[in-house]
Amino acid sequence: MSTPAPYATTAPTRAEIDSLAGLAVLEFGTDWCGYCRGAQPLIAEAFAPHADVRHLKVEDGPGRPLGRSFRVKLWPTLVFLRDGAEVARVVRPTNAAELADAFAALAPNA
Repeated sequence: MSTPAPYATTAPTRAEIDSLAGLAVLEFGTDWCGYCRGAQPLIAEAFAPHADVRHLKVEDGPGRPLGRSFRVKLWPTLVFLRDGAEVARVVRPTNAAELADAFAALAPNA
């Protein structure tokens, strides 16, 4: 089993996120968060059939403007984006179905 990628300590700006083209998922959390670590296998499994979707793991916490701009309160929070606009959100995922539903929301006709 591979080690999950760490959360990036430097985040893009909100303007950069808003101008993203295509499909992306922003994952907010921290490397020391037990909920975040526990969710990694489920998140990795959900991403496996969606290699075309950009996955940005961003460290969050007090004073981190990107997380605040998305009103992140709990970790991990995954924000599903189509062309920079939020189309779905999953907070503290516990099952594959909720992540599958969020990925389905990324479809062009969703």
